[in-house]
Amino acid sequence: GGVELLLVLWGLDLSMPCPRHCICYTSPSTVSCQAHNFHAVPEGIPAQSERVFLQNNKIQRLLRGHFSPTTTMLWLYSNNLSYIQPSTFHGFDRLEELDLGDNRHLKAVASDTFMGLGRLHALHLYHCGLISLPPGIFAGLHNLQYLYLQFQDNQLEFLEDDLFIDLLNLSHLFLHGNRLWSLRQNTFRGLGVLDRLLLHQNRIQWVDRQAFHDLRRLTTLYLFNNSITELSGATLMQLPALEYLRLNDNPWECDCKALSLWDWLRRFRGSTSTLICVSPPELAGKDMKMVKKEELPSCLSNEGHRRGNSGGEMEHGDSLNHLNRHRIHHNHHQRRKNCTRRGRKGKGGLNEVQVLQEGDEKDYSPDGGKYDMSASSRRRNKCIPRTSVGPPSGVQRANNTGSHTVAFIPCLSSALFLSIYFMILR
Repeated sequence: GGVELLLVLWGLDLSMPCPRHCICYTSPSTVSCQAHNFHAVPEGIPAQSERVFLQNNKIQRLLRGHFSPTTTMLWLYSNNLSYIQPSTFHGFDRLEELDLGDNRHLKAVASDTFMGLGRLHALHLYHCGLISLPPGIFAGLHNLQYLYLQFQDNQLEFLEDDLFIDLLNLSHLFLHGNRLWSLRQNTFRGLGVLDRLLLHQNRIQWVDRQAFHDLRRLTTLYLFNNSITELSGATLMQLPALEYLRLNDNPWECDCKALSLWDWLRRFRGSTSTLICVSPPELAGKDMKMVKKEELPSCLSNEGHRRGNSGGEMEHGDSLNHLNRHRIHHNHHQRRKNCTRRGRKGKGGLNEVQVLQEGDEKDYSPDGGKYDMSASSRRRNKCIPRTSVGPPSGVQRANNTGSHTVAFIPCLSSALFLSIYFMILR
């Protein structure tokens, strides 16, 4: 009698039906069946159970009806799950924590498996051998705060755009130890309150310059032990709350493309790791943060190299296109300005629609590069009328002919005036 009283005081309800080999508690109603080598969910779990602990068994399948919609906490980690019926958790609008981690044979989860779990705040899918995550799998999980998708047995290579867009309150996202190779523009869209993002020990090679554009409250970002060779400083500027950054164990190329990252690191006031350069040879083994700006190769003297890396981070393609557009606009503006100026002075009768003669375009430097406006250059850059036919040389000959005609007209006028004058005198 004394033992029974003690168990009641501890919260065990001996009158409540309880599955064999399990222990049941009250306040809150709990069924604990862990570590009993169950191959299936045991029968007899009380309908009013709020917490169900079935971890460390050998359960292979989850089916509708195994659990009650009154469940608020369900632990099924470290089993042999290979199949979850999509309707297993339908109607579980009280469920707050679901741990399915360490089920290495799970491999795949249907897109509607977690549908309706509006109060779920923690979802564990680590170490499950997942190959992909279908679109919409996290739809409606507006209260989810912790999402665990990490560890080596997960094999995620790709994340669909807007996969996390409904996770408005997600604060922790763990994706380390997968096989992700890229981060796209909308990979993390919608994660406006995310605090920690762990992406280390993947195979990431490419990060879109807008990959973190919604992560305004992110304080911790781990990208170490990947295959990243370059990362834009503009990408990290989208993280105004960042405090802890880990970028070590990546093959950093400390060439001209590293300048924006170098500049961002120089101004970053948070905690960061080393960034060991693997190239160019003269900087190999050095920490990028310790390299002086003048030691970084100049992009202006290596434009051909930049064109040859079009498969790199999106920013560099965009930057190169922007640079070219800027050059074209600058050259066109310079042509219009020079020709307009000369036209106003009346040299040759040229007007605003005239352009510089082709074949002498100079390089534009974004940091103040100048055009060669020497006398020889000005002689080559003659203004000609805009024309859609004929080469510039033909247009030039037409201008020359026109200039002889114009010179002949004053002579003819003078002769006619003298003839009339002498006739009057007679």
